[in-house]
Amino acid sequence: MHLFTMCIISLAAVTAAVFFSIAAMLLIIIVSILLIGCSLLFTKRRYLDIERLSGYLRQIHSGDYSLDVRDNVEGELSILKNDIYKVTMMLSEQRALLQKDKIQLTNAISDISHQLKTPLTSMMMMSDLLRDRNLPAEKRREFTKSLRNQLERLEWLVSSLLKLSKIDAGTAHFKQEPVVVERLVQKALEHVLIPMEIKEQTVSIIGEHSVTFLGDFHWTVEALINILKNCVEHTSENGVITIFYSENVLFTEIRISDNGIGIEKADLLNIFKRFYKGKNAAKESVGIGLAMAHSIITSQNGDIEVKSKKGEGTSFQIKFYKQVI
Repeated sequence: MHLFTMCIISLAAVTAAVFFSIAAMLLIIIVSILLIGCSLLFTKRRYLDIERLSGYLRQIHSGDYSLDVRDNVEGELSILKNDIYKVTMMLSEQRALLQKDKIQLTNAISDISHQLKTPLTSMMMMSDLLRDRNLPAEKRREFTKSLRNQLERLEWLVSSLLKLSKIDAGTAHFKQEPVVVERLVQKALEHVLIPMEIKEQTVSIIGEHSVTFLGDFHWTVEALINILKNCVEHTSENGVITIFYSENVLFTEIRISDNGIGIEKADLLNIFKRFYKGKNAAKESVGIGLAMAHSIITSQNGDIEVKSKKGEGTSFQIKFYKQVI
């Protein structure tokens, strides 16, 4: 259409020039041919550039993000090339993130399957044994109790995984309301008093009644329970667990310490990773308690660190930062 318009204009100009002189007509013919020739060359070049861009887009569609079409030439096509390159880099990054998420999901499913396999196998064996009518009453009670324990373990594992998935997906709702740390600690301790009593452990609580922070009471209780369980598990009989809390203008601190066996130095870097089990972990441990505590605390503008020395105990330091305006 553009070429047709130029030809019409050139023909009209040549026709008008005939009425003036032959020289004017020849000049206009030469100029028109040059203009139409340049336009054809420019159009051909643009079509070649567009074809190259089309090929580049086809390669992107096939999964090849390695090409670079950027240039420093002025013009609309150059701007388009640079914009396409930016979009390509963004797609490449998103693809890498999706691939990483896919690998993490595969590993998580593998870990979950492994954690479920052991109790399920044990339960199937015990259920087969319980079907024996000649099984002694004492053995029947023993197997029934063991079966019950395995079911409780499975229930806890599934419940913890569901909570973790809600946090990961961003669907967990964390309230922002004043939380009294003294009440928080007392509520979390209720869930570990029995194992502490069995091991004859004592707890020392140090802190002011007025210490508070903005967060979610119930989710934070869940985090403290998992930390306290870890301390109870790794502290021997007659051991001591110390809970200290304080508040300043920057943050509210909760420190939970024990005088247990401690954590290996090599395990400290991975202690909050999901399904990670340290060298001193209990046989029945699945390695998600501390991971969930970490996710809950960090989701509430908090931070958690662990310090430990083998044979001297472990200390978990939690900080809930205040929002300074």
